[in-house]
Amino acid sequence: MKFNIILEPAEEGGFNVSVPALDGCYTQGDTEKEALENAREAILCYLEGLEKLNQIKSAPTAIMKEVDISL
Repeated sequence: MKFNIILEPAEEGGFNVSVPALDGCYTQGDTEKEALENAREAILCYLEGLEKLNQIKSAPTAIMKEVDISL
């Protein structure tokens, strides 16, 4: 599976990384190489989280609800 990522130089140095196809999937790295490695890890973690969420939704006894929070 392939994902496009966006590498942007960070003001404090290094790179910020976002994954447009995965809402909220962000990471960073001090070097481009580190940022790419961190992006792979962030994508895997994101997908694992989706898999766990799907398991919860498909469990026949589980109940999933939304909770509103105001700050």
